[in-house]
Amino acid sequence: MKILITGCFGFISGYLVNELLNKGHEVVGIDNFSKYGNIEKSFQNNKNFKFVQGDAKDTDLLYSLMKDCDQVVASAAKIGGISYFHEYAYDLLSENERILSSTFDAAIKAFQNEKLKKINVLSSSMVFESTNNYPTPEGEELRCPPPLSTYGFQKLSSEYFAKGAWQQYKLPYTIIRPFNCIGIGEKKALGDKDIKSGNISLAMSHVVPDLVQKILKGQYPLQILGNGNQVRHYTYGGDLAIGIRKCIEDKNAINEDFNISTAKSTTVLELAELIWKKINPKKDFKFLSEEPFDHDVQKRIPDVSKAKKILGFEAKTDLSEALDEIIPWIENQIRLGGI
Repeated sequence: MKILITGCFGFISGYLVNELLNKGHEVVGIDNFSKYGNIEKSFQNNKNFKFVQGDAKDTDLLYSLMKDCDQVVASAAKIGGISYFHEYAYDLLSENERILSSTFDAAIKAFQNEKLKKINVLSSSMVFESTNNYPTPEGEELRCPPPLSTYGFQKLSSEYFAKGAWQQYKLPYTIIRPFNCIGIGEKKALGDKDIKSGNISLAMSHVVPDLVQKILKGQYPLQILGNGNQVRHYTYGGDLAIGIRKCIEDKNAINEDFNISTAKSTTVLELAELIWKKINPKKDFKFLSEEPFDHDVQKRIPDVSKAKKILGFEAKTDLSEALDEIIPWIENQIRLGGI
């Protein structure tokens, strides 16, 4: 199968491209380097990977790339940590809608006139931002109040793009909702602004790299946002890539939506203490609470039974195992100035 991935140098996409190539697929990737700058990935020299530097808002370019592709993964988007929700509240809506409409315009045309068979939309757990139903099943986004953040609202919009394109043009789709991706490869973005946390300045506002950096840089007591009771499902990027690949390959995924996540809940405080013990095993763990951001959702707990039943997907990588890979990578990036 030949698959176009927009935003192919993004965090999750980096894992996905490798997964698809390892399973024998051809991948065409497009990216404009707007987030991290001109970076290199290990898969760039793979004979089954073709890269085009370009903007996903260029509909004609996307259409030309989709002409001989079987599927497209709509992954390109303006995205970042929780600080992004505030710094780029308008851009997250306006820019991502432009990217999405361009991608769908090209996909509809390629479906009608060429060989394209399906579009896969990377949505987000943030569509469930306002739910009180846990674990949260697929379909809850239709019942709960809409998201409060512009980012969550835009991701919900992406799902309606998919449904509208099917209703009007019969373009098949799969909606994919990753939960709290963790892994290596996430560097400081070009538009990130440093935020002071105690004696440490950080730019990412993604909890795992932020906590690891604070601890490696000697912050004590460790400062965390809120009281640490926020619940997340930290899912390793390699596992997410497997789940997304299954969404692409499985015919039973057509016109369906899936929560792709680990089944295990972890509080921010539990995460912080686990990282602390890996870096400072002989030093007592102490923390202080900082004022949380407005859109710091208290719970993200997905129901993962649908992905298991239909796709046979289960996330296998334990959080501790993932951290054993992530911590040394972040430590090296601090030395290199990449994070």
